[in-house]
Amino acid sequence: MTDQELAALAWEARKNAYAPYSRFPVGAALLCGDGTVFTGCNVENAAYGSTICAERTALVKAVSQGRRGDFQAIAIVGGGDTPCWPCGACRQMLAEFAPGLRVIAAGGDGVLHRSTLDQLLPNSFGPKSMESCDQVTEAGEDLG
Repeated sequence: MTDQELAALAWEARKNAYAPYSRFPVGAALLCGDGTVFTGCNVENAAYGSTICAERTALVKAVSQGRRGDFQAIAIVGGGDTPCWPCGACRQMLAEFAPGLRVIAAGGDGVLHRSTLDQLLPNSFGPKSMESCDQVTEAGEDLG
């Protein structure tokens, strides 16, 4: 699948966004290694902390369908004047499953910009960070 095709799926997903507060609808399309694509849109909530971004919607849909670790690329599109890069929370969530993910971002002009997740979130905290963590309680008891 080309970057343009993936972005077109993200533009289509954007049509389903629920963004009455920000008025900034976003769409995302997450490509798996076998060509399967999971799409998502942002879903806002009056309790702003309950809002979910398009990227996390697509990721959660994929993970809830049993997908793990085979994510190749994500396209994120929004209507602003600049490319719609993933926010920090989305970068962290995506890094959990695909730290080297290709990221394609577009704004209202439709021009595609590219990066990788590890460039957007260098030195991220992830599953490998936990491998060297000593699990000790406040009282100093070993939890292992």
